[in-house]
Amino acid sequence: MKFHFYHHRQSFNLDMQAEIPDHGVMGIYGPSGAGKSTLLAMMAGLVTPDAGQFTLEGACLFDRVKGINIPAHQRHIGMMFQDNRLFPQLTVQDNLNYGFKLLAKEKRRLGFNQVVELLEIGQLLKQKPLQLSGGEKQRVALGRALLASPRLLLLDEPLASLDVRLKRQILPFLRRIKDETQTPMVYVSHAIDEILYLTPKIAMLEAGKILAVGDFNQVIHDERVLALAQSLGVENVLHTRILAHHATLGYTIATVGKQRIVMPTIDAPLGSMVSVSIAAANIALSTHLIEGISIQNQLAGTVSSIQVVGSRTLVSVDVGVDLMVEVTNKALVDLKIALGMQVYCLTKAQSIQPISMHEKSSEQKTLP
Repeated sequence: MKFHFYHHRQSFNLDMQAEIPDHGVMGIYGPSGAGKSTLLAMMAGLVTPDAGQFTLEGACLFDRVKGINIPAHQRHIGMMFQDNRLFPQLTVQDNLNYGFKLLAKEKRRLGFNQVVELLEIGQLLKQKPLQLSGGEKQRVALGRALLASPRLLLLDEPLASLDVRLKRQILPFLRRIKDETQTPMVYVSHAIDEILYLTPKIAMLEAGKILAVGDFNQVIHDERVLALAQSLGVENVLHTRILAHHATLGYTIATVGKQRIVMPTIDAPLGSMVSVSIAAANIALSTHLIEGISIQNQLAGTVSSIQVVGSRTLVSVDVGVDLMVEVTNKALVDLKIALGMQVYCLTKAQSIQPISMHEKSSEQKTLP
């Protein structure tokens, strides 16, 4: 998929250009007003850019210069919104069949029963939308979009109106769709945890422009992305595996690579993967292991880069994954921090925030 869109509306200019894979999931992340929803609407053909081009699977869907603008209903692109937009007068089954029955059999990539089973909505077929919970409505809306057999599925903050409990119900279904149907998806959100649950591939947006595209742990080192991440409260994201829970003392132990970290108690099964975030400013550096200190985490690593971003000095430390640490210039000089140097990254357990839960295990034990 390749696009370059330019669009002007009042005081806002959108100018976005990128080339991303025609498979898997691509996350679109940025603050409110960055242009995320407008970008998806242009892909779907719901908004016509002032200039640009858009190709999908080698087919040109839009080219202002050549006068090509394939209508939305002919693009075979599905779209799901945060408001499910189900037809209230129709049953769940009729909502699901709305686009499915319009497709010729040879164009149906997914079967009706396959989607119903995938999303576990068989018991809802005779009900109407008003009888459904928020999470059930979103699963039905997702099923309707899939049954239109899209070659690309666009999801515009589909979980924004749901509480945390319902989000945790829906996210596994989205990942099952990714894994079992192979339908390419573009997932828009201003919640980094949702995106990282589905994919590490991400495009970072701000003020109508794409700052960077790639794996999150790589693009986060871009100076512009770092500034955005800091303003949104996300700088370091670690993917950890739950090792043990200590209920009475209120903490959980997890592994990062071959090292262990301590964090506040997380409601996640043993063996499951949990993504956590740590702000760069909440990590300190030491040249040696410190004893007799209340800070629970001292991750050993090697300094891999030192960069100045505005008034901030950021040191990247390889602790099995890259960890960014913010230090003062004075600390840099006093500790004689240099590339290749062995250091310890110190962070309080309370500074580690869980942002998403991944695969779950049937095993769950709690240690006293």
